[in-house]
Amino acid sequence: MKTAINMNNKIVAFFALFIMTIGASAQIDRSQPPVAGPEPEISIDKPEEFTLKNGLKVLVVENHKLPRVSYSLRIDNAPVATGKKAGIESLIGSMLGNGTTTISKDDFNEEIDFLGASLNFGISGGFASSLTKYSDRVLELMADAAINPLLTEEEFDKEKTKLLEGLKADAKSADAISGRVGLALSYGTNHPYGEFVTEETIKNVTFGDAVAFYEKYFNPNHAYLVVIGDVKYKDVKKQIQKYFKNWSQSVAVNSTVPKPSANVQYTQINFVDVPDATQSNLSITNNVNLKMNDEDYHIALITNNILGGGGEGYLFKNLREDKGYTYGAYSSLGTDRYGASRFNATAKVRNAVTDSAVIEALKEIKRIRTEPVDAQLLKDAKAKYVGNFVMALERPQTIANYALNIKLNDLPEDFYTTYLQKINDVTVEDIQRVANKYFKEDNLRIIVVGNGAEVLENLEKTGIPIKYFDKYANATEKPVFSKPLPAGLTADAVINNYITAIGGEANLNKINTILVNSDVTIQGAPFKPKATVKQMAPNKSYMEIVVEGMGAVMQQSFNGESGYMVQQGQKTVMDDKMLSVKKAEKGLFPELYLDASSLELESIMTIDGADVYKVKVTNGDVASYRYYDTKTNYLVRTEESAEMGGQTMTTITDYSNYKEVDGVKFPNTMKIATGPQVLSFETTEVKINEGVSDADFN
Repeated sequence: MKTAINMNNKIVAFFALFIMTIGASAQIDRSQPPVAGPEPEISIDKPEEFTLKNGLKVLVVENHKLPRVSYSLRIDNAPVATGKKAGIESLIGSMLGNGTTTISKDDFNEEIDFLGASLNFGISGGFASSLTKYSDRVLELMADAAINPLLTEEEFDKEKTKLLEGLKADAKSADAISGRVGLALSYGTNHPYGEFVTEETIKNVTFGDAVAFYEKYFNPNHAYLVVIGDVKYKDVKKQIQKYFKNWSQSVAVNSTVPKPSANVQYTQINFVDVPDATQSNLSITNNVNLKMNDEDYHIALITNNILGGGGEGYLFKNLREDKGYTYGAYSSLGTDRYGASRFNATAKVRNAVTDSAVIEALKEIKRIRTEPVDAQLLKDAKAKYVGNFVMALERPQTIANYALNIKLNDLPEDFYTTYLQKINDVTVEDIQRVANKYFKEDNLRIIVVGNGAEVLENLEKTGIPIKYFDKYANATEKPVFSKPLPAGLTADAVINNYITAIGGEANLNKINTILVNSDVTIQGAPFKPKATVKQMAPNKSYMEIVVEGMGAVMQQSFNGESGYMVQQGQKTVMDDKMLSVKKAEKGLFPELYLDASSLELESIMTIDGADVYKVKVTNGDVASYRYYDTKTNYLVRTEESAEMGGQTMTTITDYSNYKEVDGVKFPNTMKIATGPQVLSFETTEVKINEGVSDADFN
């Protein structure tokens, strides 16, 4: 009887269940569309306008419904590529709005908070809002922050460090890689929309570079300020003339926006190998030249909505609801006044269905091009869009954006008052015509970022030509996904090497109880729970997640004979099926009891740049995988699949940061990924043979 992994298998199963609970509670019944109300009448006040001598153009919309006012500043420079200093705009933008030459950063932010206002800046402008009675002071602070920002080398160095740390965090992110490569291939790395930030380009930027960039591009030459709220035009005009009159123009910058790369000559897969990717990121895209003042604009909105605008779209219904390949599949059809935008259909899918998801997505793109859309579906799409449009009108920033759009995109003055009429005028024939114009079935880039060892063989069977790229959009050769195994090496030997590496079988067998406390990070959650796991041989276990201020939000307990779970305050006794599974577990390290015949050494592959042995573990009809570092012999990953809610859910768990406790090494960092949900654990305490008693499992 040979040993294998570690106590964390039980933790993985518990928290995978927790992840499923999160997902289940977020589901929405989409079976019945909302009943359409009466056709709304759109009335958008026309702004009053004036221009300062320095070129700042001001638009004012009086709205006296609430005692609030908002200010939207837009620096309307043409997009510019920054080449070897890519990221300079992010660096300087992050420094703006944090104090002025006369007000320290802390005092500035404290006053904004005291006034109950909000104020933020970026290199493209800023936004502020407050109660009307504080508007004069907030506008003064906004102007001071724009004209006299507090730019110090100390703050620059802090922002530079933060940006570099962010890049390191994104280095292994399939999402970040997919976004970077997609834009670079679509537009070209010399185009402002296609260039990307790297550690090298950030290190090229000096404090002097950042200040010079601010002085060159952050000025009133092409600036707009939109004021909306409970104000009077004449009062606003005086205030703005007072606070912004000293904002000086800079030397005019005439930038010519280059043309993006041409669409590919034939539909092809552009593959990026990310060996440790837990799922495949799909992006099916082609460039388009669509502007807001084009006659196709409103039709294009509805066409994209039907294909992939949400839960009612073709893509979602096929890939999510029918096939269960993904949590969501969507598309976008962008506009750009410089003629550089794109159509993009996206999804994140399980490795095993990557090829099938590509085929099904292409089928839906072909469908909207060749089959007339159902009349009721078109009607529902219009109703949904109308509802979203009307709701958006409640936000001051929406009105500000509409006012700017009319100016910047050469739109007719009645563009938004006639918006819904144009939406409702869209016909079935319009949808098919526009789909054929903007969804280039024969010229699509199918960008796949994923684990080549697991998905490439099936992608090749689709018959779609494949080209290979690295994580920075450079063309490359087809990667090698596995390396030859050492002669005579068996899975049993790999497992034994692991046991020796973490302390040896004798030390493992001395362990009767284990207590582990961890800090938990749930991706996207505003809180950080704490987790406690208690185990006692042969198979007793207690686990819980506690959130400060909320108490235990989830618990699971098994005393060897019976057990229960508590989720969101609801206690459930374990059913016979779960009890059977729990009773079958042997020891604190269940794999000590695995028969060698259940193990298969499949290959050597790469995870995070390190070679690992991939070991398959078969239990009846169920297979799971274990990955062991070829140098340290530590377990670095497990991969397990289970049926949940009619779908196959794969859980990937990464282990790292091994530390010794009483002669046994435990991974102190653990990341669990199930679908889009990611939980990270940092162990704060491990106790062996103390801190656990029989009473803990009652």
